[in-house]
Amino acid sequence: MCFSFAGNRKRQPAEKEIMVFLAKLALRDKQPEIMDQPGLKSTQHQEALRELARINWISASDAILWKPIYRLALEKSDRPIRVLDLATGGGDVPIRLHARARRGGVPITFAGADLSPSAIDFARQQASQSNAGVEFFRLDALNAPLPTDYDVITCSLFLHHLETDQAVDLLRRMVQAARFMVLINDLIRSRLGYVLAYLGTRVLARSDIVRYDGPQSVRAAFTIPETQQLAERAGLQNASISWHWPCRFLLQWRRS
Repeated sequence: MCFSFAGNRKRQPAEKEIMVFLAKLALRDKQPEIMDQPGLKSTQHQEALRELARINWISASDAILWKPIYRLALEKSDRPIRVLDLATGGGDVPIRLHARARRGGVPITFAGADLSPSAIDFARQQASQSNAGVEFFRLDALNAPLPTDYDVITCSLFLHHLETDQAVDLLRRMVQAARFMVLINDLIRSRLGYVLAYLGTRVLARSDIVRYDGPQSVRAAFTIPETQQLAERAGLQNASISWHWPCRFLLQWRRS
């Protein structure tokens, strides 16, 4: 009996290509993402935001942030704490956090800020539909002064969009602005993270924007050691970084 291995030989170049590509994840590769393009149509942008909200729900982005916010709210029970989510996109994370606080009877107010008028319009629509008392407003988080009247400032899935120096500067200014706490939730650059992003965006999203930007975001993301270096450069004393499924990290800083 004779077996042919021609099929295996044909697959080898593709497999080798994949292995070479995955090996390149050792180095950060930040390339322009479609969502960041100024000429993107509002309808396309909001469709992508809607699908990203579904992915954030499945990956429990709000749950990653909720525990430290909840603990702080219990400590500061004499008054409601105020939370601001920078680069909030479609606002799904603060809207879900608001729902958690409401269910738990915890006095917390939430707000979200983003540079994009389209994103803010969409976030306001979603808050209205959810009957969520979350305020949304425009803010250029990279260039404008950050508000100083919030107890907690959070930022989800935005750090990987930035150059290294921009990320350091944003972290430094978040620490200066927040009364008590800074929380950063973002992707981890890894082989598993890339595979999950590639498969997840194809299963959960129909938008070509999300399907392209998802894997690209992982290629542009920081590893945990790189994030620790960013925190140290920004002067975040006693910051902690923890791993969360699916291939996310949470950076926590608390004012002493």
